[in-house]
Amino acid sequence: MRTVTATAPGGPEVLAVVDAPDPVAGPGEVLVRVHAAGVNFIDTYRRSGVYAVPFPHVVGSEGSGVVEAVGSDVTTIAVGDRVAWSAAPGSYAELVAVRADAALVVPPDVSDEVAAALPLQGMTAHYLVTSTFPVEPGTTVLLHAGAGGVGLLATQLAVARGARVITTVGTADKEALSRQAGAAEVIRYRELSDLTTELPALVRELTDGRGADAVYDSVGRDTFDASLASVRRRGTLVLFGASSGPVPPVDPQRLNAAGSVFLTRPTLGDYTADRDELDWRSAELFGAVADGSLDVRIGATYPLADAAEAHRALESRSTTGKVLLIP
Repeated sequence: MRTVTATAPGGPEVLAVVDAPDPVAGPGEVLVRVHAAGVNFIDTYRRSGVYAVPFPHVVGSEGSGVVEAVGSDVTTIAVGDRVAWSAAPGSYAELVAVRADAALVVPPDVSDEVAAALPLQGMTAHYLVTSTFPVEPGTTVLLHAGAGGVGLLATQLAVARGARVITTVGTADKEALSRQAGAAEVIRYRELSDLTTELPALVRELTDGRGADAVYDSVGRDTFDASLASVRRRGTLVLFGASSGPVPPVDPQRLNAAGSVFLTRPTLGDYTADRDELDWRSAELFGAVADGSLDVRIGATYPLADAAEAHRALESRSTTGKVLLIP
């Protein structure tokens, strides 16, 4: 089979198409023919060496496809089932072995592309607004990267729960997408001369001086100071990504000075800790897609061989919605 392999830590240029032996379904696993693989920032962190992984390694962890074989002890999934997943290492490939307990059976009215877009970004958006800081009617939140994959989904989910959503974006086109998703206010950060001071001032102006109840920040280093200054007293700052780089170590006294702010750095694994929670989140997402209340934007698709270009596009923040590789 063909794979996309990171040959050494580095930029997109370290990605190479490499032939590898077909995997087999071990005990508790299913072998899947990949129809679409999700491209996510975590893939770039692993490729670059920010996250410690062995090299060389086949990149990717998310996707959708059709089961071709099942391992021993697998009783809940059968050959021919369509499944999706968020945590199967080596998903930039034509075939991948997926743990059955992490595989989601895809409803017939959800396409392969949409199914591949939901397991990581969709469930991240879901846990952010339902669990990390549960939004409710009257809540005001600030969400960075409002036209990104998580941003568009989290905006829709938060609005559906009665929240007022303020987003940041980089361009007019991204502003239009964010507003279509339901954002009440959109701030174009590139038009600010000093993000650290001007963004909090705008957020407080939009909230009668109070600040946002929660800030969801996937950008990291470039936005942390502005995010912290935008949170209301006893509000919550949620760091769930680092597209601009990791946030340097933080003195806890800064949270005191900001108004007894809560700071958290969640991860999807801790919010899908057991099968019941995984099924709850995925069922709500698939159900919302099926009934038309959740729109999943596929911003770009690339052939497997163009994975490096997909990474460049993602890291340059030129993408919107979900980016997929199609083997």
